Order: sequence, then C-alpha cells, then structure tokens
Amino acid sequence: MEENLAHAAAAPLGDVAYASAGGLLGSVWLLVAIPLLSAAILLLLGRRADRWGHWLGVGSIGAAFVLGLAFFFQLRGLENKSVELSLWDFIAVGNLRVDFGLLFDPLAAVFVLLITGVGFLIHLYAVEYMAHDPGRRLFFAYFNLFVAAMLLLVLGNNYVMLYFGWEGVGLASYLLISFWYGRPSAATAGKKAFLMNRVGDAGLAIGIFIMFATLGTTQYDEVFNGVGSLTATTVLVLGLLLLLGAAGKSGQFPLQAWLPDAMEGPTPVSALIHAATMVTAGVYLIARSNPIFSANSTLQLVVVSVGALTLLMGCIIGAAKDDIKRVLAWSTVSQIGYMFLGVGLGGGAYALAIVHLLAHGFFKANMFLGAGSVMHGMKDQVDIRRFGGLSKYMKVTWLTFMMGWLAIIGMFPFSGFFSKEPIIVAAFERSDWTAWLFGGAALLGAGLTAFYMTRLFVLTFHGPKRWTEDIEHPHESPKLMTIPLILLAVGSVGAGFLLATSVPDWLTATAGLGGEHGEHEAVLSHAVITFLSLLITVLGAGLAWFLFRAGTATEPQPAGVLVTAARRNLYTDAVNEAVFEKPGIFLTRALVFLDNRGIDGLVNGLAAGVGGGSARLRRLQTGFVRSYATSILAGALLVMAAFLAVQAGWFA
Repeated sequence: MEENLAHAAAAPLGDVAYASAGGLLGSVWLLVAIPLLSAAILLLLGRRADRWGHWLGVGSIGAAFVLGLAFFFQLRGLENKSVELSLWDFIAVGNLRVDFGLLFDPLAAVFVLLITGVGFLIHLYAVEYMAHDPGRRLFFAYFNLFVAAMLLLVLGNNYVMLYFGWEGVGLASYLLISFWYGRPSAATAGKKAFLMNRVGDAGLAIGIFIMFATLGTTQYDEVFNGVGSLTATTVLVLGLLLLLGAAGKSGQFPLQAWLPDAMEGPTPVSALIHAATMVTAGVYLIARSNPIFSANSTLQLVVVSVGALTLLMGCIIGAAKDDIKRVLAWSTVSQIGYMFLGVGLGGGAYALAIVHLLAHGFFKANMFLGAGSVMHGMKDQVDIRRFGGLSKYMKVTWLTFMMGWLAIIGMFPFSGFFSKEPIIVAAFERSDWTAWLFGGAALLGAGLTAFYMTRLFVLTFHGPKRWTEDIEHPHESPKLMTIPLILLAVGSVGAGFLLATSVPDWLTATAGLGGEHGEHEAVLSHAVITFLSLLITVLGAGLAWFLFRAGTATEPQPAGVLVTAARRNLYTDAVNEAVFEKPGIFLTRALVFLDNRGIDGLVNGLAAGVGGGSARLRRLQTGFVRSYATSILAGALLVMAAFLAVQAGWFA
C-alpha cells in the first residue's frame, strides 16, 4: 500500500493517481454503494422492514460519513491530493470510451463531508419527524437514494458519471417532493420540479455531446486539457449549456420557480435539498468545470449576472412571503445566488463560493429543521403571521434558530460573516464599472437578507401570541429532533471561520480553485466594504425588528406595487405560464382537435362509408328467387341497351 500511495504522491498535478484496490482509498466506491444498497434493501423488503428500516437508512449515511472522514485524512497525506479509480468500462461504442470511474480530490472531499455529515443529522431528525407516517420506511429508501445519487454526482471522474448522478438526484427529488402525493399541491410541486429540471438537464446533456463531438472525450482531465484548442464561440456555447444545467438544479434565474414549491414535501426533504444536496449541484458543476468558465470572460460575466440577479430576486420575494418554509426557500435561492456570483468571478473566488456553500449547509439545515420543529409544536401551521411568542415555549428551537438567523444575515462573528463577506469584497475587485454593479448588488442583498430573515425570526418567536384557537400549548420537540438542531447550531456559529481559514488552501490542489481571488485592487478598501456590509446588515435587521416587534396583521393587507409583485414572485410564474405553459396548452388542444376531427375523422368517416355501403348492399341479398331473377333481367336489359347505343353510334 505504501508503494501505491508513494506512486500517487509522486504523480504531477493533473495526472491520474490510482490507489491500490486493497488500499483505503481504493474503497471510495463504498461511499456510493452503502446508501444505494440500503435504499435497495428498504425497497425490496417492503413492509417487512417497516420496524427497523429507518435505522438502516440513518446508519448507512452515518457509515458513509465515517468513511468520508477516513478518506479525507488519507487524502491529506498525498502530495498530489487526487485519487482516481476506474471500476469498469461503462460505454464503449466506436470512438466513445467512458469509464465507470470515481475521482476523490479536495473538491470532491469537501462535498462528500457536507453531504454525509449534514445529511446524517437530517436523517436522524427525520426518524422522529416521520415517526407517525405509515410510509416512513419508503421515505428513508428515497432519502438514501437521494444521497447515493448526489455522492455519485460529486465523485464521478467524467461528465457522463456526473450526469448519471445528476439524473438520479432529479428522480429522487421528484419522489421526495411529491411523497405526500395525496395532496394535489405536493403532486403538482413534484411534477413542476421534475419538468423544470428537465430543461436544465437537456442543456447539460447537449453540452456533453458537444464535448465528445469537439474533443472526443468526456473525461475531466482530457476535456480541461483540450479547452485551449476550442474556438471562443465553442467555449461560450459549451459554458452556457453547462450553466443552464446548473441553473436548473440550483434554482437560479430563469429556472428558479420550482425550488420554493419543493416545500410541499416533508421538512427533512426541504433541509436535505436546500442545505446539503440538490441545490449545491449547480455550484459544484461550475466549480468542477472552472477551466471552461475561466477560458471565456463573457461566459464569466453571464454567470456573475445570473448570480447577482437571482440573489436580489430571492431577497425581494422572500420579504413578502408568510409561509415559514417558503421564506427559507427563497433565502436559499438568494444564497445560492451569492455562490454563483463567487464562481462567476473566477480565480480564487471559486474557493470563496465553496466556503459559503459549506457554511450555508450548516445554518440552512439548522433553520429548516428549526422550522420543522416549530411546525411540530404548532400542529403543522406554517403562517408566521399566526405565530409569535414561541421563544418562551420552545427555547431550544428558539436558541438554535437564532444561531442560524445570525449566521445567514452575516453578523460577526457567526459563520455567514466569514463566508459571504469575502464574496462581496471579491465582487468589488472587478476591473471596470461592473465592480460597482455587482458589488452594490451583493451589498444590497446583504441588507435585504437581514431585513426579511429578521422579520421571519421576530414574527415566529417574539411579539404577542397570534395563534389560532386550536393551539393551546406549543411544545418543544423531542430530543431526537433537538440534538441535530444543537449540533447544526454549533456549526452555524463556528464553521465559517474554520472553513474560511482552511478550505481555500485545501482547494489549491484543485487547479483554479485556490489562491488570491482578485487580479485587481478593489474599488473600495477591504475595511470599508466590511464596515458597509455590517452597517447595512444592522440597518436591515433593525428596521425589521422595529416594524414587526409588535406583531403583524393575521390576514393579507393591501400593499403597494412592489410588495404585490413580490407576493406574486415578481410575476416570473406568470411569464412562464404566458411564454411556455399557455402556448403549450394551446398547441396540445390544437393537436387534439386535429386528431379528433382530422385523423380520426378521416379514418372514422372512411369506416362509416364502407359500413353504410355494406349495409345497403346487404339489403339486396333477400333469398327470394324472383328478386334475383328481376336483378338478372335488369342487368341484361342494361347490357343490351348499352350494346345498341354503341352500334347506333351514339358515343362516336
């Protein structure tokens, strides 16, 4: 084993380092296999696994996390920091060769720890949350399948393997979002997520086709080495297609509409999708494909623009929502926008985006599970206008949610400050006027985030009680739900600083993801940007506290143009309906009309004509000899008349 590891360490950066099949890193495939096997067992055994299936689901993710930690520390001992395993030939058609292979490098390692670590806590929480659901065993089967697909996505060593996991995540998300399919809203939300993601997936698939057509490969290292041989137009088109796929999975403009509706699934699903798995896939794709995006400045500008626009949209819409989970959902849309802003800036800013992604995993999982705890104590109510005063009744949930709130608004010294503030600084380091545009958008987003997240926190836990009559005594959640909250709250406090001081250096082993994050000096000094960021955060939070400390109306009130637009998701759903849904419905109805009146009309008309003619001819078959003799006589007379007419020259 030492010889194999020494060979791996001696390999130059970018070369493949193979671990021995008998070595520890040669077992990386277990990360995918364990949760996948657990899902298969739970699905195949059916009701026989109802009593213990949920613990198998939790244990499989716990085992994957322990293995991930072991592999992480083993990887630290390699100079090359990269281990690639080719398990078998997956596709061999003509010139196309695709291995079923895995790549475990610094970028994959941090994602593995996030997915399995935060995922384990969410699984543990779900044991109690889903305790009274008759489909709990099936839920954990889908949950395990979700994690297995996400691990394959981040561990694949080529774009086809990534796409395999990509589609697996899409399938599992559909099954989980629509898990309570008896509710029409849940079934609709699942279909909406599935269909909108298919749009992005089509872009990613076409991008992979272009890779093979132009470079003859889909292997990461070979694609990245060949980017320099492509024309600028090809790189731009390829990058835009990858961006379309990333926008679909991560809920970015213009494919963001499915993400808030995903709240129709059980709360643990919301936490897993928004914190540790699905929505991070798009950021991972762009970070992994950094040689492609870094090769074209126009492409980077598009990514930055999508991120800046989406982060502001998420803030504005989130400020007008009253459903506790939907407010958090729109905050995810906004925070992922910050990550897209980071990866779009390029260079060392890639690492800053990954730091924010990891920190976000802690405080967003904390807040979603906290929302589930509130719902647990409030008989599944979700309207923050009808909460208030819960800090006295749910102290653990209140304190842990507070840690997440302070982290997401970027208050010093919580994790969000150390992960988000560097992205704002990097935005101000652009070389032209766009530094003010994107840096200003990031600063404005920080203030808006502080406002609407403080509104959420205050209306939920403070102010007068605004409960409905059926709520008598809200209660704290069981320990199996509060323990994950406490652990995630600890991460919400300290993870940002630890990640910001270690992850960028760790990612320097992945080309283009570490080092300095600005080629130009910021238009404002770092100290000024930090001061402005904290100032606007305090102002936004203070304004929300002042406006909502005494509660709010429990029914919708008339509002201005902006608030009305925000309540209607800035009319993005209306645009989608007008541009895509209604024309599609019209085309479908036109095709149905053509099918019914045209194709079916022709076929049915022909059949009716033949049938009618047959019925009339059948009347001649009477069985009477005199009828047949009369017919013969009539026929003979007609023949004689025709013969005489010809002889007389009537037709000459």
